[in-house]
Amino acid sequence: MNTSSIPPSMPKRMGRELVLACLVCLVLLFLVTPTLIVIPMSFGKADYIEFPPSGLSLKWFSRYLSDPAWIEATVFSLKIAIGSMVGSTLIGTAAAVGLARGRLPGSGLLYALSLSPLVLPHIVLAIALYLALAPLRLVGTTTGFLLAHTMLGVPYVVITVSAALRGFDPMLEFAALNCGASRSRAFFDVVLPSISPGVVAGAIFAFLASFDEATVSLFISDVGGKTLTRKFFEDIDFNLTPVIAAVSTLMIVVSVVTMTLAAAIRTRRSTMPSEKEIQA
Repeated sequence: MNTSSIPPSMPKRMGRELVLACLVCLVLLFLVTPTLIVIPMSFGKADYIEFPPSGLSLKWFSRYLSDPAWIEATVFSLKIAIGSMVGSTLIGTAAAVGLARGRLPGSGLLYALSLSPLVLPHIVLAIALYLALAPLRLVGTTTGFLLAHTMLGVPYVVITVSAALRGFDPMLEFAALNCGASRSRAFFDVVLPSISPGVVAGAIFAFLASFDEATVSLFISDVGGKTLTRKFFEDIDFNLTPVIAAVSTLMIVVSVVTMTLAAAIRTRRSTMPSEKEIQA
């Protein structure tokens, strides 16, 4: 190899890139390490949480699966997460389309208000929701949780769908309208398939926002309606065992699988041949 042909600036650029890559790896390691520590804790043999574990066992996962209280909280959390995901997707998609396509006065302010649950501290939202739901006797009920978690999930859908709409060519919708399609048919046949990756991503984030939410759930839950995160707080206070680590590991798996599924759907959508390519 002729080293004389290498530009003088290339070694410096490669050195900067190497330093930047090392910094990125260190930041990622710092963010992931607490999560990675929880996983081996869940497989420990001891009756208390220890790291590193003195031995490996699956008894804490078995203890979780055989505990009716844990299973009831898990089922309740999944039910609320799925229900709020559907509600957040419908409301958030409609809001994003209306803000992006409609000529509404103060649309910037409306967009900011739709994102306010992401900006405001969850403790403030929790207190406000409790004060709003308590007089209606919705604290601890499925309806109350669905309303609260749907409100928390809408901003994620608004952000992802708005981003997808910015990358959509409106001339495609105009072409469908010129060909005689109604506005609803043009939306469902042309617009929605094009922005579906954004809709799916928003739905996934809304599901995870509900399933992992702790502060609001702690305020609006009671004995009758208890989420998985509320059960975490109770066991940490009164019954601290490696079952908590086992459930944490399962929650990590659910989050990773869900995000992987969303990425796979988006990748499959981006690699699908277009209508022109099929016709060719």
